[in-house]
Amino acid sequence: MLRAQEQQLIKRAKSGDAEAVAGLIRAHQESLYAFMLRMSGRPEVAEDVVQEAFVRVLKNLDRFDPKYRFSTWLFTIAKRLYVNWVQKFHPIAETDIVSAWRSDGNSPEHDALGMETRVNARQAVALGLASLGDAQREIVLLFHQQEWSISDISLYLSMPEGTIKSHLHRARRKMREVIEQAEMLDAPDARNPKHATAGSEAVQTA
Repeated sequence: MLRAQEQQLIKRAKSGDAEAVAGLIRAHQESLYAFMLRMSGRPEVAEDVVQEAFVRVLKNLDRFDPKYRFSTWLFTIAKRLYVNWVQKFHPIAETDIVSAWRSDGNSPEHDALGMETRVNARQAVALGLASLGDAQREIVLLFHQQEWSISDISLYLSMPEGTIKSHLHRARRKMREVIEQAEMLDAPDARNPKHATAGSEAVQTA
C-alpha cells in the first residue's frame, strides 16, 4: 500500500470510518503475524500479540504522528507487548522456535538469502535463525521477511544504520555457517557411514 493511501485510511479511521479501520487491519495483519510468529515461535502468542497491538493502535490513532510510517508504530507496540509476555513467562526454548518455523510453509528468508531449494531448506534456515540472538534475528526478519529498509529498521530500533548493517553481516555469516553444517549432516555420506567408508576404500583402491 502506498503511503499516501495509508494516510488517507488513517485519517478516515480517526473519524470513525469502520471500513477504513478494517482496511488498516487487512493491510498489516498478515505481515505482523508472520513477524511475531518467527519472533515468538508460538502461534497462540503471535495471535494474541497481534490482536492486542491492533486494539491499542486503534484506541490511540489520534496520537499517531504521520511523519512516521504506520507499520513502524504498529510493530513497536507489538514488540513491547511481546517483551512484556517474555518477561512474564519463561523464555521460549529454541526447539519450540525451530518447530514453529518448520511448520510454516512460507519461507521469505529462504528466497531473500539466496538459498538453494531443497527438501530440507526450510529446516536449515530455521536452524540458522534460531542460532541468532534476539536483536540479530529481529533485524534479519525485518530486512528479509518484511522488506524494511535499513533506515526504517534504524529508526524502529533506535540504532545507527552502520550498526544495523554490521548486525546483518554477522547474522548472515552465522546463518550460513549453521546452514552449511546442517547440509553436511544431511548429505548421503553423513547419513550412511557404511556408504562413506565404502567410498573412501574405493578411492584408496583406485
